[in-house]
Amino acid sequence: MSQPAGAIRALTAIVAVAVLALTLAAGAEAGGKRGKAGKAKVALRTTSQSALTGTGEVDATASWSGRKAKKLKLSLAVIQAGEKTNVAANRRVSVRRGGTAKATFEINSKGEPLVRSCLDTKLRLTARFSLGGKDAKVVTKKSVKRDPAQCDGEDPVGVEVDTAGRCDPIAAPGEQCLFPYPNDFYTKPDGSTPTGRRLDLKVASMPQNAGGTPVDPTELNTSDGFSPGAPIVLRAPGLDTPEAFAQTDPVAITDMGESFDAKQPIVVIDADSGQRQLIWAELDSNATTPAETDLLIHFGKNLEDGHRYIVALRKLKDADGDTIEAPKGFQLLRDRIPTGIGAIEQRRGHFEDIFERLGEAGIGRHNLYMAWDFTVASTENITERMLSMRDQAFGDLGDTDLTDGGVDGDSPEFTINAGGIVDFPDANTPNDHGAQNIREVTGTVKVPCYMTDPDGGGSAKPCDPGAVLNTDSDGVPRQNGFYDARFTCNIPRSAVDEGTGDVIAPVRTSMYGHGLFGDYTEVHTRDVRTLGYDHDVMTCATDWIGMSEDDILPVAVPALSDMSNFKPLPDRLQQGFLDFLYLGRAMIHPDGFASDAAFNFNGDPVIDTSKPLFYYGNSQGGIAGGALTAVATDFTRSVLYVPGMNYSTLLTRSIDFEEYSLILYPSYPDESSRPLLLTMIQSMWDRGEPNGYANHMTDDPLPNTPPHKVLIEMAYGDHQVANVQTEVEARTIGAPLRVPAVDADRLQPGYTAPFVGLQTLGDLSGPAAQGSGFFIWDIGPKRPDTTTPDPNDVLGTDPPPLTNTSPNDSFGLDPHDRVIRNTPAIRAQIANFIDENGTITDPCGASPCYEANWDGALP
Repeated sequence: MSQPAGAIRALTAIVAVAVLALTLAAGAEAGGKRGKAGKAKVALRTTSQSALTGTGEVDATASWSGRKAKKLKLSLAVIQAGEKTNVAANRRVSVRRGGTAKATFEINSKGEPLVRSCLDTKLRLTARFSLGGKDAKVVTKKSVKRDPAQCDGEDPVGVEVDTAGRCDPIAAPGEQCLFPYPNDFYTKPDGSTPTGRRLDLKVASMPQNAGGTPVDPTELNTSDGFSPGAPIVLRAPGLDTPEAFAQTDPVAITDMGESFDAKQPIVVIDADSGQRQLIWAELDSNATTPAETDLLIHFGKNLEDGHRYIVALRKLKDADGDTIEAPKGFQLLRDRIPTGIGAIEQRRGHFEDIFERLGEAGIGRHNLYMAWDFTVASTENITERMLSMRDQAFGDLGDTDLTDGGVDGDSPEFTINAGGIVDFPDANTPNDHGAQNIREVTGTVKVPCYMTDPDGGGSAKPCDPGAVLNTDSDGVPRQNGFYDARFTCNIPRSAVDEGTGDVIAPVRTSMYGHGLFGDYTEVHTRDVRTLGYDHDVMTCATDWIGMSEDDILPVAVPALSDMSNFKPLPDRLQQGFLDFLYLGRAMIHPDGFASDAAFNFNGDPVIDTSKPLFYYGNSQGGIAGGALTAVATDFTRSVLYVPGMNYSTLLTRSIDFEEYSLILYPSYPDESSRPLLLTMIQSMWDRGEPNGYANHMTDDPLPNTPPHKVLIEMAYGDHQVANVQTEVEARTIGAPLRVPAVDADRLQPGYTAPFVGLQTLGDLSGPAAQGSGFFIWDIGPKRPDTTTPDPNDVLGTDPPPLTNTSPNDSFGLDPHDRVIRNTPAIRAQIANFIDENGTITDPCGASPCYEANWDGALP
């Protein structure tokens, strides 16, 4: 049936309107919009990543075909991972009929990281305008063409993506896997530890020796944090020559006070308090090429146990003074560049916390070269093995309260060797032992052994060289039989009437600690005998097992060849501490040495057991003696002569290391790995040297341990124990420096601020005499020895080198032993300190302390 003509015309009109509307809508697609008045189009002219990141700008065009000019509002966005982000301020353009307008967008801070990303990225350009009284828009999208110099597919160039799960990708590619170190990246959460963390080093990430054997990380991974004093090690390519170091001008050994300068390029802060730490930096002077030269950051005072620290490096310069670009992996986090790399993305929140804490400390993120954090091992983790052994062993004697000052329970068992009593009736041979000693006694003390059986010798020899701690599944040392620790004692001639053989006055007792890889017989050296004779002190010694003469071949050499073999050294040092503690208890127990005929004259004991025990150590004995002091309960006063701490720093600065480097260096030919190895193993060494105990050596004692007083004696320019690490120990334990310390002309050139951060020893007529102290002794500058005809003979020594190298013979005489051997004043000072009512005395007058053969003035 036909419709009326009017109805048909009306329907036709409706359809026409609908078609027009659809046509207008379709005009919005593919960058165009058509209406009665004209058509709008927009286009993106900049779509390559290289251009986007190079200029930070996006060029676009807009055109209009209408009869009248049209105003368009242009906006730019980035679409990435399904998210749209506006990345520039809007632009407004006016386009004439049939014309084209240009617009340039400056990419904002939100857009910069997005266009630098290697993820699939699209630019979206939108033009909004009015059309027929209504809002309209046109849109165009273009994929960003990745820059092959920046992206390899979705992986950023310059980032070690394949190893990002086990090597921190914030470091420059091609460097040591574990750089920077220490670093919490190499830990994992562990709620069972005091720090809540546990080292998680992977075998595949460890340095390898020349035979391709990686260091076994098993023992390192028992730590709940890193060493409180080992240096930070990393490579900063470009900052690897003296010229670049001078251009960067970081805090140096010559003025540690610059640690606190506002613009300091290298900073370490406590993550909680924001407090800056006393540090100094240097390049590894032992490396032979810039490509293998590491940057080392040292601590002027040890860090606090269990604390978290943040390291920040900024505005580093190369030799030409140009700023070194941050490693690409770090840029991803610093600059918020999104990636598809899980090892990067899962750390963003953690790094935002780092950047926030640095910002609160006045350190912005935009110019950082690198930043990261690390956690220091807890006191418990470092010391719990040694304290457990001590408490178990003394509990076996019947003494469970080690802080009451009492000598409770039984004496350790001991045996005097057959032929172990040597008398010296003749005192008229001044170069013989009899000049100072009337008797020497040698024997063994029966000590519980907490070590394994290394060679199948059975329970009679469980503590032989090569042994490691015998621990249960919880890491607690368990006794494994007994060990006969050797001892020998000097009985001073001054204690006995030579005519009658009667004891004149019972003597006080002091243990003595020997030097590097020596043995217990060092107690018989003339200076120790003389101290005993002049000041009525019986000195006894045992071996520093772990670093005694017997450990060189079975322990030290295998460790230098393969650091996987290092564990016996610190483990045996801890057993050595117990040997000393048991020796000391036998020395002062009424039923100990004093009850034996070897220590009696005419039936009377030569030992006054009512007087306390003391400790005096020399060189390694001064070093290890610091840790012994921290765990000691029978003595509360110790003298540490030429000590230091932190072997990872001490080694390359010691002339003694030269012969050991002949094994280590060929075993680890990669020069850049050597400082890393030393820092790494310090976490184990801390259990057997004062670096791990110094925070509790004097005040804030360890559990079940009394506080202690310590006198540090340093030989200026020491060739064997680096002065800088003696100073670190003094700062850490709170031993004030006696001033004047050294004459100004004895400082190295460029040393602008010596002894930063050290307290100053107060007036010794007051309370300062009852505390700890730090004295520096000087043998004077290198000068001809006019007392000999040989023109090559010299006296004195040059100041120590500023680099991490050792003094050699060209520096002059080694003052290491000369002071104690040639200077009666220091022996008298030591004797005054290790006394029942001991005090610090100052034998040096108004001048620095000089060795007896130097008076401060050149002839």
